[in-house]
Amino acid sequence: MPGSLEPLDIGVQIPYHFRCPISLELMRDPVTVLYRSDDWCVANRSFGIERIPTPKQPADPMLVRTLLNQASSGSGPFSLRVSALRRLRGLSRDSDKNRSVIAANNAREVLLSIVFADVSSEPSELNLESLAILSVFTLSEPECLYVASDADRVRYLVNLLFHSSIDVRVNSAAMIEIVVAGIRSPELRAQISSADGVFEGIVGILNYPLLYPRALKIGIKALFALCLVKQHRQKAVAAGAVEALIDRLAEFEKCDAERALATVELLCRIPSGCAAFASHALTVPLLVKIILKISDRATEYAAGHCSHCARHRSELNRRRWGPAC
Repeated sequence: MPGSLEPLDIGVQIPYHFRCPISLELMRDPVTVLYRSDDWCVANRSFGIERIPTPKQPADPMLVRTLLNQASSGSGPFSLRVSALRRLRGLSRDSDKNRSVIAANNAREVLLSIVFADVSSEPSELNLESLAILSVFTLSEPECLYVASDADRVRYLVNLLFHSSIDVRVNSAAMIEIVVAGIRSPELRAQISSADGVFEGIVGILNYPLLYPRALKIGIKALFALCLVKQHRQKAVAAGAVEALIDRLAEFEKCDAERALATVELLCRIPSGCAAFASHALTVPLLVKIILKISDRATEYAAGHCSHCARHRSELNRRRWGPAC
C-alpha cells in the first residue's frame, strides 16, 4: 500500500472510507444495500455460504502522526500521552499493514526515546506502553546498537524481566532478542548475555505456570539468541535452562520446538550442559517421542543430542569402571 493517498487534481485528499476495503482503490460507483455482505452470509449459512472476513483498512497515516506527536510531547498531559500509545499499540497489533504505516512515520525512534527516557527510575506506564509497541517491530542495526551499546539500557531491560506483570516481562524479553539478533558485534552480544540475571529472567518466562503461548514463543527465541554466545552458555545451564527446556519441550509449536531443540544442541556442546541433560530422566524419552514429528532439521538436532548424551554416559562409565576389556 502506498504511504499516502494520491491527491485529486484539485488538491483534496481522498478520505479512507472512499476506498474499497478489499482492493483499496477509489470507489467509482459505490452502492449502499440494506444488509451488509457479512449479514447476508450469516443469514444464508444454512445454504452452505461461508463468511469471509472483510479486511480492515490500514491505519490512517495522519492519525498515526497525530498519535506519535501526542505521545512524544513532553509538555502534554501524561494521561493523553498514555492514551495515544495505547491506541498505537492497538493499531500495531491489528495487521502488518498497520505496522508498516506506523514504522514509516519514524515511530521506532520516537518509541525508543520514550522507553529509555530515564533508565535510572522506576518504569512508568508511558515507558511500558512504548515497550509493548516496540516488541512487535524489527529494529534496524543502528537502533539495536542504540540499546546494546549502553549498559544502563541493557540493565533496564534485564530488570524488566522480573516485573510483576508477565506481559512486561515478555515484552522485555522480545526486545532483548530483537537487539541481540540485530547486531553483528560479538563483543556487544557477549556483553548482553553476560548481564547479571538475563538468563534467570528468560528461564523464568519459560517456567511461567499458566498457559501463555506468547511467553513460550518469545522465551525460546530469546534463550536461543543468547545461547549463540559460546562463552556464556554455562550461565544458561546454571539458571535452569536445561530443566525448563525439557519440561516445556512438548508444549512448543513446530517452529518453536525446532528452535528449542537447536538450543538443546548448543547447550550440549559444553560439559555442564551435556551432564545436565544426560541426568534428566525425561530427556531421552521426550527426544525419542518427537524425533520424527517436527522437521528434518529438528530430527538432526535431536539425534545429535542423543549422541552427546550417549558419549557423556559412556565417559562416566569409563571413569567409574575403567576401560572395557
